[in-house]
Amino acid sequence: MADFFPASELLINDDGSVFHLHLRPDQLADKVILVGDPDRVSVVADHFESRECDVRNREFHAMTGCFRGKRISVISTGIGCDNIDIVLNELDALANIDFKTRQVKKQLRSLEIVRIGTCGGLQPDTPVGTFVCSAKFVGLDALLNFYQGRDKCCDTALEQALLKHLGWTGHTCSPLFYAVEADPELSTRIAGKEMLRGITVTANGFYGPQGRELRVPLADPFQNEKLRSFEYQGLRVTNLEMEGSAIAGLGRILGHRATTVCMVIANRFAKDANTDYRQSLDDLIRMALERI
Repeated sequence: MADFFPASELLINDDGSVFHLHLRPDQLADKVILVGDPDRVSVVADHFESRECDVRNREFHAMTGCFRGKRISVISTGIGCDNIDIVLNELDALANIDFKTRQVKKQLRSLEIVRIGTCGGLQPDTPVGTFVCSAKFVGLDALLNFYQGRDKCCDTALEQALLKHLGWTGHTCSPLFYAVEADPELSTRIAGKEMLRGITVTANGFYGPQGRELRVPLADPFQNEKLRSFEYQGLRVTNLEMEGSAIAGLGRILGHRATTVCMVIANRFAKDANTDYRQSLDDLIRMALERI
């Protein structure tokens, strides 16, 4: 790791904020809620008793405030693990790099990060409206493979078991996925007794990578059936989404604690979907805020 981060590697705006998020170090709380939709930040912050800041840049929208005595930042990420690479690295920079000296701080902060989102259910017992708190992730995005320390934080036995189960070889889909565990204590606390636990597959797209076929045939039309039948250490693949693996993986490498909670809005097994889910999602938001 570098002792000094030049301007080309750590971009800081003239107002002292980090390049993409436009947050200053003093505006970041130790407890962080991540959401995909920029408009959902206000939905979460509506539960705050007070607000300190409201910052927007591109798809990134951030507010920090107080909920029942807890200081919490809520930040939108946009869609996909490529955006998570930006968000997690900039959150860590805000927490652990001195922006004046461009050096790592002597005392490091460990953030508590919970993503709240929507997902597709894969099992018969994950109908629309189910709340899922991920125990483990399989990331089809390959993001973690670009970082040292990847094998130390990943479940390589799960990776090999799933690769064999899927039968992926060569150019048939991608064998470059990774498997990582959500923070055990945080995910157990957030899940409580109401949420289903299992393996979440984080896809690098919404259509083909999640087994949706429109006009272009799929490389592996049986992908979702194979995922549905996979079991590892008593855990099944419960759902598909697009950010959780990168949050958990980068969080673990950087020394932060992370998990993801999602509400099922489409059941891929039953081929059922509901796009009018705002009220139920607000119930999940309130539950996460109370437990973070």
